[in-house]
Amino acid sequence: MQLHINNAFTESLPADKISDNYVRQVKGACFSFVNPTPCTEPVLLHIAPDVAENVGIDPVDVESKQFLDVFSGNEIYPNSKPYAMCYGGHQFGHWAGQLGDGRAINLFETVHNGKPWTLQLKGAGMTPYSRHADGLAVLRSSVREYLCSEAMYHLGVPTTRALCLVSTGDQVLRDVMYNGNAQNEKGAIVCRVAPSFIRFGNFQILAANGDIDILQQLVDYTIANFFPHLGVPNKESYIQLISEVADRTINLIVEWERVGFVHGVMNTDNMSILGLTIDYGPYGWIEDYNPDWTPNTTDARDKRYRFGNQANIAIWNLYQLANAIYPIINEAEPLENILGRLRDQYETAHYKMMLKKLGLEDDGQFSPNNLSDFEHLLSKSEMDMTLFFRNLAQYNGKNNFEILETLSEYSYANNFDQYLGLWSNWLSDYGQIIINQNLQNRTETMNATNPKYVLRNYMAQIAIDAADKGDYSVIDELYQLLMQPYAEQNHMSKWASKRPEWALNKVGCSMLSCSS
Repeated sequence: MQLHINNAFTESLPADKISDNYVRQVKGACFSFVNPTPCTEPVLLHIAPDVAENVGIDPVDVESKQFLDVFSGNEIYPNSKPYAMCYGGHQFGHWAGQLGDGRAINLFETVHNGKPWTLQLKGAGMTPYSRHADGLAVLRSSVREYLCSEAMYHLGVPTTRALCLVSTGDQVLRDVMYNGNAQNEKGAIVCRVAPSFIRFGNFQILAANGDIDILQQLVDYTIANFFPHLGVPNKESYIQLISEVADRTINLIVEWERVGFVHGVMNTDNMSILGLTIDYGPYGWIEDYNPDWTPNTTDARDKRYRFGNQANIAIWNLYQLANAIYPIINEAEPLENILGRLRDQYETAHYKMMLKKLGLEDDGQFSPNNLSDFEHLLSKSEMDMTLFFRNLAQYNGKNNFEILETLSEYSYANNFDQYLGLWSNWLSDYGQIIINQNLQNRTETMNATNPKYVLRNYMAQIAIDAADKGDYSVIDELYQLLMQPYAEQNHMSKWASKRPEWALNKVGCSMLSCSS
């Protein structure tokens, strides 16, 4: 492999002065140099060819021993120095102090076709931030991260990518549901790829520790490398940085809502400064349109990170980011102005996104109040979100009976009949609007907005169960499917269906922990 190594992060920012790899509180540093833990018998299970091409890896290189050794952590690429980043964060609304890359190690940064990329191994061993854990990952969580990263990208949702999935040949002890039933599982590693993995928490830990000079260095680095259009780093560009990160974050949440995605752990350390989806743990796609659903069993009581609360949490997290960067701005009013507009900004963006899902123009015929009533009906009748919107594109404003028959098949409610009248009335009103608007490309617009296929948890679990038995064909089948989520793919139509009954209460489908 011939990669253009660019150690911008480690050459621009202060390193941990201690070189030994043991768990500790790291002060006065943005990262710690640390090498991956070698694994016993690595096997390449899958690769994303377009990600390899993005970072400058040729197809022939993928077949090489060097590729497998580097991306399993068994070899350090020439002229690179792997490192783990230091950050803190609020977990479930409470300041948790130092967190850091506990099981992620940045192998190197590279530049290809003028674009910067950081390649990071998740599950490659302990770092100074591992908090007495082993820093390893298991096959099930790695399959979920690998598939979801790529699924989200092809859905058009801002996200980190995944280059490859490698099994390590080692056993890893895990307690899946944190209930005292730890078992050995197959180890695996995902190579994650992004322009940068800088998080809100990278700034928070420096502010919390009073390392204001280093905080300014990190903000300046971030602007110079990822927001150069903001100009020379100064007080004004710091304020504009907050504004742009806020815009990207609100856009991200609306995109999650568009496809029905629930992150599951929106702690501040899981928020990307670039507005990317980052850290795929106990995520899920809503089946029935339930704003109160969360896939995370750790959050089962309070439901802080439920589907319908993600925008509120994003705004709360942005306040924490602004608080962290405030010491180098030292002026509250411009930050308050930025943060104060976010609720209205989100509401407007959500409304426009939902109009697009419905194939409607913003001409006032379908008001925000109409939308609220519609979403309430979707929820009460337990309608499968993905199937509903995808098939609504076939409604012409007249075939009410046919559509009502279809709707009954997409509901998870045992008492759907009691909602037939409400849906009939809604279809009549909606049908009149689409007839009035007479949009020529309405069906095409809806089918380009509403995916036919998403990575439902039961689908990922089928792939995991097969992989546990040494069958990796389902991983590839889902990977190929999810590369074209808006295409009909009639030969794959079995995946465009409601959650099966067996998945309702199965671990890995409806129940997921932060170990997932």
